[in-house]
Amino acid sequence: MSFTPFLTKMVGIKNSRDINVYQEHGGYASLKKTFEYTPDEVVEIVKASGLRGRGGAGFSCGMKWSFLPKGHEGPIYMAINFDESEPGTFKDRYLSDHDPHSIVEGVITSSYATKVSMAYIFIRGEFYAQAEYLEAAVKQAYEAGFIGKNILGSGYDLDIVVHRGAGAYICGEETALLEALEGKRGWPRLKPPFPAIEGAFGKPTVINNVETVCNVPHIINNGAEWFAAIGTEKSTGSKLYGISGHINNPGVYEFPLGITARELIEGVGGGVPNGKKVKGAIPGGICMGILTASELDCPLDFEGPRENSCLGLGTAGVIVLDEDTCMVKALRNIVHFLKHESCGQCTPCREGSGWMLKTLDRMLAGNGTPADVTKLVALADSMGSMVGKTICGLADGTAWAARGFISKFRNEFEDMVKHNSDLKQSSSEVLNV
Repeated sequence: MSFTPFLTKMVGIKNSRDINVYQEHGGYASLKKTFEYTPDEVVEIVKASGLRGRGGAGFSCGMKWSFLPKGHEGPIYMAINFDESEPGTFKDRYLSDHDPHSIVEGVITSSYATKVSMAYIFIRGEFYAQAEYLEAAVKQAYEAGFIGKNILGSGYDLDIVVHRGAGAYICGEETALLEALEGKRGWPRLKPPFPAIEGAFGKPTVINNVETVCNVPHIINNGAEWFAAIGTEKSTGSKLYGISGHINNPGVYEFPLGITARELIEGVGGGVPNGKKVKGAIPGGICMGILTASELDCPLDFEGPRENSCLGLGTAGVIVLDEDTCMVKALRNIVHFLKHESCGQCTPCREGSGWMLKTLDRMLAGNGTPADVTKLVALADSMGSMVGKTICGLADGTAWAARGFISKFRNEFEDMVKHNSDLKQSSSEVLNV
């Protein structure tokens, strides 16, 4: 089927961040239509569309909204996760750069559906310009009567606040985000209770990704069936794919869910610079595992990467690695980042990532042994087996990254320690002569 991008339709339009330009291209048209439905009806429309969360987990958006307690007297809060600290992920920033009003409109529509009276957009601290774009858009929306008291005469009241984070990767985890929103250290919380029951300031809270809520106005305007017809049966709608790494045309591109990694890399991305070949591609954030060159026909939807021994689609931030990439060094960089960003509450994450890093550093320094490769696998298996036993999923993500690299490129890890061992043996023989 032919596809017309809708999430990125404002990209390239002059003064696209201005509310008047946004309205000239259909912006805020969904609000009047939204208020013709009850909040529960909007939830059912979103459920019927098949919209799944675009922040990484891919859980049904409408189903997530339905977890809120019925008949709660309030307040109910919404927290939009714009932390976007995952390496290789820059899709939400792209939306703010070109179309901040689409984020604001998505927040308003989603807040109405969930009976929220106060919404927070939690944005990564380093996104200084993007926060200013959002704050300006919120201000314009207030002035136009799209936020505030009795929006468009509907009787619905909503306030929106842009809240800047302080630069911690862990605040991308939803409960750590809530802690930071409350002015505390950004540490993930024990669950249960889950945010839908006890979230921000002890009240029920909806947490959605930026891209997720940006889809909602389009679903209201065009219908659930329209959205469900895009993408695949289980992964409906379009997706913002980020391409970076060893690629000729890096950037953010919108396509129906299900485009293959090969189509994205070799077609849209223009292939690898200098005519080199692809060695591997991380499908959606550094914790998702890795696809080999022979797995590039994998559909980049919520099912495809899992069928190729990856954790999932994640944020669809595809990082391309060319044929000259040392996979031991690549994994070392990933583990170094994850260790540095661990909050340190849980032993498997805090200690496991540290042991992994020390082992990889030892191998790269030429002091590794064949036992180190086995040790890395054992560490990954141990950390990965702790699902549900650690406060958040960072330990599991670190394990998936290590498992993926070692299982699919084990020969490189073994060759490195063998090469170093041979060099030492050769040096020893020379010294004994």
